[in-house]
Formats: sequence, C-alpha cells, structure tokens
Amino acid sequence: MSRIHSSSNNTEALYAIALALLVGIGVADINYNRWAPAATAAAKDLTKSGTVFQDCAACPQMVVIPAGSFMMGSPEADKDARDDERPQHKVIIAKAFAVSRFEVTFAEWNACVDAGGCAHRPSDQGWGQGARPVINVSWDDITKQYLPWLNRVTGQAYRLLTEAEWEYAARAGTMTRYSWGDDLGENNANCNGCKSRWDNEQTAPVGSFNPNDFGLYDMHGNVWEWVQDCYNENAYATAPTDGSAAPDEPNCSRVLRGSSWLGNPRSMHAAFRNGIYADYRFKGYGFRVARVLPAATTN
Repeated sequence: MSRIHSSSNNTEALYAIALALLVGIGVADINYNRWAPAATAAAKDLTKSGTVFQDCAACPQMVVIPAGSFMMGSPEADKDARDDERPQHKVIIAKAFAVSRFEVTFAEWNACVDAGGCAHRPSDQGWGQGARPVINVSWDDITKQYLPWLNRVTGQAYRLLTEAEWEYAARAGTMTRYSWGDDLGENNANCNGCKSRWDNEQTAPVGSFNPNDFGLYDMHGNVWEWVQDCYNENAYATAPTDGSAAPDEPNCSRVLRGSSWLGNPRSMHAAFRNGIYADYRFKGYGFRVARVLPAATTN
C-alpha cells in the first residue's frame, strides 16, 4: 500500500500538524487524509488494462494502459502533415504504464500549493478552478514542483509522458487523425471549430466529452499537454523506437501535444507536434501525468 514515506521532507508533516490544530479549534475544516492512500487503490488489480485507480484522494485518477505497438507520426500520403511529423515509424511500448484519466486539474495542483510542495499558484483567467484543467503552468513548474511533491506523498514514480507514450495513449489503437475518426465532427472536443459550448472561449471541465478507447479524456483539445521530450523538428529521423524520450539537451524547448480550446482542428491531430520554452506559462497549457507500474504488470 502506498503511504507517505519517512524520507519525505518535513513540509507535508508540518502542514498536517498545523491543519490538525486548526481543525481542532474550529479555524479550518480541512482533512489531511486527502493525501492518505485512497481506500480503493490497494484493492485494484494493476495488472489489468483499463483499471482505474488513485494513490491518494487528492491525486490524479489513473488508468492502466496496455503494452503494444503503433505507427508514430503522419504518413507521406497525408498532404496536410508537417515535416516534423515524419518519417512515420514503428514504436513498441513493451510495458504497461498508467496515465491520468483527465488533465491535471486546479484542485489537484492546489493540493500541492496548499501543502507547500508547489510555490506557483497559477491564474485561472477568471474561468473557475476545481475540475477545470490547471493552466498557466510551465514544464519547469511541473517537473520541479508538482511531480517531486506527488512522488513524495505517494511513494510512487510519477512523471510526464514521453512524446511516444502520449501519441500511443491518444490514438488508443486507432490510426485516424482523431481517436474518434478522421472527421472532426461536432462536440467531440474543445477547440476553435469543434462546435462545443467552450470553443475559442475557455477551458471545459475535464471529462466533458467522451473518452477514447483507453478510457482517457481530452487527449484532443481543451489544453495543450506538456510531455517529457525536447523538441526537435528533425527528431523523427533518429527517434527512439521503444517509447522512451528523445535524448535530453540543455535549455531545450519542450514538446506540447493535443492542442487546446483556442487551437484549430489541424493542431488537434494525434500526430501534431509543438515546441515551447520550458519556462513558458500560457492559458492554453496544462498537462497529464504517467506512473510507473509494478514489474509484474504485463497485459
């Protein structure tokens, strides 16, 4: 069972004591058990694809994604594709891993802020917080603040998805432009032209549209999602074929995937790539997380 390890730094422990005292005297009605292991997490079968679990009440809900292979990038026949989406190449994901069902929300980010693990409190642009995806967070904010904190309080290995893992998860066994097909359709996502109530106006609460076949929501649209890799327009010429990230480079731009509420339909294609400075914050940028699973997880 996951728990807060004694190796965690003292910030969370001190915060818990302070909250307990405040609750005791009626000043605050906050339960630190939101960081305790979720009651259902230990009972879940993490060897089964599609299993949904949660390591703590304030942690992202996770889905087990199966091992498999796919063709990454756009084929030569796709005349709308950009050069940085080619050459198309086969990627083998040899081990199952877990991905957050939804983009990380303001509620989940604020749990980190409240505990002292995240110093950055991002603006919600006046749209509301709670179940809306957190925005105005940079790659640096995520990797230097949120992920270290999440790993401390759960004792697990959370990280950003690699670019290959992201596309594999977004496609969910398909090879079409979007996980639901080649046509954009109506009200399948939140973008500039998706014909949803939030188009080109603001983010939608996570889970407002149908999930893909892996049980993941908002892989297309809503917010761009930071991934681990450095961006290189020629990356696919030498891209890893095992699902790992491209070799890291000092001070590189980082890849964003999936487009956002203000992106056009072309930028929502599963193969579309974008690269931005790692310290850049924007109202269309958010993220989701991956988690390493036990070695026995194979299907």
